Amino acid sequence: MKSKKSISKIILLSIWIIVSFNGLNAQKYKISLRDSLDHAVDLSDYLIYAHGFIVVPTIITEPALGGIGGAVVPVFLKKHAPVIDENGKKRFINPDITGGMGMYTGNKSWMVGAFRSSTLIKPRILYRVAAGYGDVNLSFYENNLPNLPDQEFKLNFRSTIFYTQWLKQFRNAKWSAGPQYLFLNSKINLPDFNLPPPFVKPSDVKSTVSQFGAAIQFDGRDNIFTPDKGIRIQSDFFWSDNAIGSDYDAWRVNLSAIGYYPLAKTLIGGLRVEGEQAFGSPPFYLRPGINLRGIPAARYQGKTSIVTEAELRWDVYKRWSVMGFGGLASAFNDWDKAFAKPVVYSYGTGFRYLVARKFKLRMGVDVARGPEDWAYYIVFGSNWMR
Repeated sequence: MKSKKSISKIILLSIWIIVSFNGLNAQKYKISLRDSLDHAVDLSDYLIYAHGFIVVPTIITEPALGGIGGAVVPVFLKKHAPVIDENGKKRFINPDITGGMGMYTGNKSWMVGAFRSSTLIKPRILYRVAAGYGDVNLSFYENNLPNLPDQEFKLNFRSTIFYTQWLKQFRNAKWSAGPQYLFLNSKINLPDFNLPPPFVKPSDVKSTVSQFGAAIQFDGRDNIFTPDKGIRIQSDFFWSDNAIGSDYDAWRVNLSAIGYYPLAKTLIGGLRVEGEQAFGSPPFYLRPGINLRGIPAARYQGKTSIVTEAELRWDVYKRWSVMGFGGLASAFNDWDKAFAKPVVYSYGTGFRYLVARKFKLRMGVDVARGPEDWAYYIVFGSNWMR
């Protein structure tokens, strides 16, 4: 685990690179790095006036990808003013976010891609589109062996992915619903095992996943980056079938709830509850898993996963905050054996800095401990950003 001094240097270097890439445009508009209210270091005007373009260097700290890596994420941001609907009520519009990504990590995984999240203002439609290609090395585990430790299998994925979601806002703009679609084509390279992974079927080695679905969402958060109050609830499902070009017949249902509440003037509490259920025969790499800080991706999987996590943010001094968090989760195949194995836990701490006041965007570092090891995360916005 890196020292606090090293992590602080990474954050300062990241901010410096962001500013450097926008320096010429900033000089044109005479943009200051100091906020007009408290004169602290702030990037709001760069995000708004530098033609909405920034280059974000991101440190990748996911344990499942080798624990260290980097990504360059060029992002175009466009801020929208609130609009007045025909009913006379003010409707806030999320910023448009358009960007790309190039990633390389310590276990020789790499990925390139592009994404866009935006709003069609007049028809009141929120949409997301993402596509990419990657050569990714991930560890999967056989964790249903009675009285035996979990067995690790390192697999290589060469995958093409496309995802889109279109949500129509209701008269109450906090509510929205609509369709979504996922396409995933993968080729899996299996190392030479004495015995092949028991969860990998021959049809998994080269496969196509095509999934249609729908989602309904309530979003009452005060901002999408680092909320201080409000809740977001979403329920969605995906259907995969040979009739729509998929190699798998399966269903997947998700329910998530994320809420924030100011417990005191400088103390923000957060709670996250998520559950996922798979039906039929999904591929092993799309089985429900546990997503908690301190736990590698795909470490614990099953046909069902349940995750709960709580966090506190204490705004200690001006723009600086201290974080504390902890979570419990379980992944299992049968409800009657839901707690046959110990519940997985994680906990940790971290800090945030309000790097862009006008967006309520905070940046910082979390250090987390799971059942097996420590991990650290460079955080832009929130770990629960959706």
